[in-house]
Amino acid sequence: MADPQREHGTPAPLAAVAGVAAVVFGAGLGELTAMLVAAASSPFAVIGATLIDLAPPWAKDAAISLFGTADKAALLVGIGLVAVILAALAGWLEARFPPWGAIVVGVFGLVGAVAATTRPGAGGLAWLPSVVAGLAGALALRLLVRLLASTGVSAAARPLARTSAAVQAAASEPLDPGALRPEPQLPSRTSRRAFFAWAGAAAAAGILAAVVGVRGATSATVAAVRRAVKLPAPVVAASPVPQGAEFDIAGLADLVTPNDRFYRIDTALIVPDVDPADWRLRVHGMVANEFELTWDELLALPLEESWTTLTCVSNEVGGTLIGNARWLGYPIRELLDRAGPLADADMVLSRSVDGFTASTPLEALTDGRNAILAVGMNGTPLPLEHGFPVRMVVPGLYGYVSATKWVTELEVTRFDRATAYWTTRGWSERGPIKLESRIDVPRKAQGLRAGDTVIAGVAWHQGVGIAGVEVQVDDGPWQQAQLASAISDDTWVQWSMPWTATVGDHLIRCRATGKDGQTQTDQRRPPAPDGATGWHERFLTVF
Repeated sequence: MADPQREHGTPAPLAAVAGVAAVVFGAGLGELTAMLVAAASSPFAVIGATLIDLAPPWAKDAAISLFGTADKAALLVGIGLVAVILAALAGWLEARFPPWGAIVVGVFGLVGAVAATTRPGAGGLAWLPSVVAGLAGALALRLLVRLLASTGVSAAARPLARTSAAVQAAASEPLDPGALRPEPQLPSRTSRRAFFAWAGAAAAAGILAAVVGVRGATSATVAAVRRAVKLPAPVVAASPVPQGAEFDIAGLADLVTPNDRFYRIDTALIVPDVDPADWRLRVHGMVANEFELTWDELLALPLEESWTTLTCVSNEVGGTLIGNARWLGYPIRELLDRAGPLADADMVLSRSVDGFTASTPLEALTDGRNAILAVGMNGTPLPLEHGFPVRMVVPGLYGYVSATKWVTELEVTRFDRATAYWTTRGWSERGPIKLESRIDVPRKAQGLRAGDTVIAGVAWHQGVGIAGVEVQVDDGPWQQAQLASAISDDTWVQWSMPWTATVGDHLIRCRATGKDGQTQTDQRRPPAPDGATGWHERFLTVF
């Protein structure tokens, strides 16, 4: 007996609707299952994390350059769009060549399951959400396409198919004009409504399940535990912010970056949930004494406060992937002193709970700078997205070689024996921060009027400090800007210079000089492989 789906030729748009609805339904159930199993095993999360790991450095740079700290949201949107397209194709395939569309959906579920089980720290049921998503999507697709075929929505378009024998037989009979016309089988309004009702219900159920799953994962008990954490008072308090450290200039970056506006660049598509009660730090490798540290043991140690400006290596010249905060933590040098690194060790490979690794020069962790295991940020426990319960903060190094979030392991080793996450992707194994400065105001699109105004921004050379900043207008002479009082050599410093703006187009540039006498280079280089360089310049039109 002929398959009714093939006979009637289900319209591609309606088959696509069936495919999208089915996949949304399956994906929603997968997200809901992930909430019960582990948020990190979400089908979207494991596929996105795998894509991040497989992406070449240029793709990562392009994503950050285009979307900044919204790169993860952009990736999720992109995955969603691709999923919709593939779902529509699967619906068409199921309508034309059943059951291949359902098989394709199921295979995608299996691919997600394999990706989930190979992620660092994957639990025993990490495969389950993707399998549920694949099976539920495949079953829903089969049912929706069968419902679509049974409605007869395309019967009116049934082609005339006559055999030669039928034509000969018809020739011997009196001509009946109605015999040459297709039998009118118009779509049933009720049947069409039924299909859209079921497809809509499937999609709505999937969206609801996904919302519940995502909200449940992000409002897990770890967030409540964090809110209940009471950090101990520091044994060594951070130096007070000096008088004159912050200019009152609209548009100029805050001296201290609020937690909710601090940049976030990392490889974790889903923020890891790490319960402090379960957290352990393992210190091992080329050491005389391996040991583990618990959360309670860490909080019982004499914690210290310090100011440190952190910078992402992906920050373009003039970029905003930089922020300054007051951190609370325990000096890493003390932990390493307890472990006793062997004489030929030169690197510490830190590892995050999600498998990310960073290669930090051993010297940078033992030379007296405020390199800490941080538990607090601006007077509160670390925000979840910034590494709660524990992260690393190391002045003078880009984050990709030092600022490991959700850190669980410090392995003392050598650069010639181990490589870190970004080093294997072509980035430099050591990442000292470059001397840079940035113009914050005037802004390009603020509609600047002629008259007295101010040019202002920030400059940084962590671990060294800023001695001065100069400004150039329209290729004229370099003029010395006024520096605010720096909190410390590990933080950025604000600068400003008065300017009488005249009508027309203008080009302004800035350059900084470090306390070591080094002047910011004008040679423009991209972030890869070890940080961007060049003078920041801004074109302005004054009215």
